[in-house]
Amino acid sequence: MQQFSNQEVAELKSRIDEIHELLAGRGGELPAPPTDRSGNKGNEGSPQAVLLNQLSLSIQIRRIRRNHFGSAELAGPIWDMMLDLMLAESHDRALSASDLATGAGVPLSSGLRMISTLERLGLAQRSIDERDRRRTIVRLTGNGTERMASYFEKIGVASQNNHMLAA
Repeated sequence: MQQFSNQEVAELKSRIDEIHELLAGRGGELPAPPTDRSGNKGNEGSPQAVLLNQLSLSIQIRRIRRNHFGSAELAGPIWDMMLDLMLAESHDRALSASDLATGAGVPLSSGLRMISTLERLGLAQRSIDERDRRRTIVRLTGNGTERMASYFEKIGVASQNNHMLAA
């Protein structure tokens, strides 16, 4: 499991404090976590402890994705497209470019640029739909499928490690 530097731990604590203040401002204040004399938080099953575990895992997942794919471009709607493509492939379905754009919540013109990015990265490829030649079908490449599968394996390991630490 990845070790965090003191600076990263301090940043995480700062982010958690900001979230705590945001929740307090909305009337959904979380109770202050109990601490022992050393300042360590107790009660691992408390709402705040659960939130801390979820935040930690979320940050870890984002870092794993950035390191695994080596590109900051795979975020937001482009990442949504990758997820849709992987899901479609697992169900042996094909998605059109317009399906991907709609699923990612972007206009078709933006979606086409994002699909071009996926092609440039070697993760997806376009082809003409044989039944309707006006439609463009987008699929993950072999490389794209392998990269997504290995990414989710890493996420599974991180999630298991996170659950073991929380227990």
